[in-house]
Amino acid sequence: MPPLRPWLSHDKRRCAAWLGALFVVSGLSALPPAPPADMVLIPAGNHTPLLRAQKDPAQVPVAAFYLDVQPVTNADFLQFVLTHPRWQRSQVSQLFADQSYLEHWAGNTDLGPHAPPGAPVVRISWFAARAYARWQGKRLPTIAEWELAASAGYDGPEGKNDATLHRDLYQWLARPTPAILPDAAMARLNFYGVRGLLGLVWEWVDDFNSAMVTGESRADTGLDRSLYCGSGSVGAKDTGDYAAFMRLALRSSLRASNTTSSLGFRCARDLSP
Repeated sequence: MPPLRPWLSHDKRRCAAWLGALFVVSGLSALPPAPPADMVLIPAGNHTPLLRAQKDPAQVPVAAFYLDVQPVTNADFLQFVLTHPRWQRSQVSQLFADQSYLEHWAGNTDLGPHAPPGAPVVRISWFAARAYARWQGKRLPTIAEWELAASAGYDGPEGKNDATLHRDLYQWLARPTPAILPDAAMARLNFYGVRGLLGLVWEWVDDFNSAMVTGESRADTGLDRSLYCGSGSVGAKDTGDYAAFMRLALRSSLRASNTTSSLGFRCARDLSP
């Protein structure tokens, strides 16, 4: 394996072995370019959908991509609305955000005591999150990308057997959302060097509305009824993965204009912009 590049921080050095293996397997002779600032490389892998129809593939291949180390914060989003006033609280179109959009901020450009600068920004619609990502030259991660990154444990790429991770995750699920969210930089890193994917806030993904089948009624003849919530465990990869079912339920209940006190986002980027 080639020597570590100077950009590998202490947190990234533990990933050096799998990085080298990744690029040997893929036929590349060197490590990839340094990730953009405040992003990490998530290696290529396969995502196993929680629910799928009989004709759907058992696994979804995911190309390597870059992901933000931590969710977008209030301070980050403030810079966005300062330069894009149409996304300020009093200016945003009701088509793109509901009435609770950024309501915990003290004003259009004033965070106030309920929105600490370093805390994840919440009460953000999908439209607003996507607009911010584009402003950054990035995009929202897909469900498959997000779930692949979140499948890692604290100390290894397979988190399903990480008892500490599961303890932290289910303790978070059992607690109500605090009125003031903690600093995103304090969240624990997972194996890939990502903070707070699990146990901080829920996060928007680009294709959230593909989490479940859609249609105006159950009389639709083109829909696979095995994917409705009434028989939600049919074809499930792991009926004991309660947290994954919670994420699926949230995503399938959302509209793009919705905002909640526990829903934020982070950005992704392809390896080749």
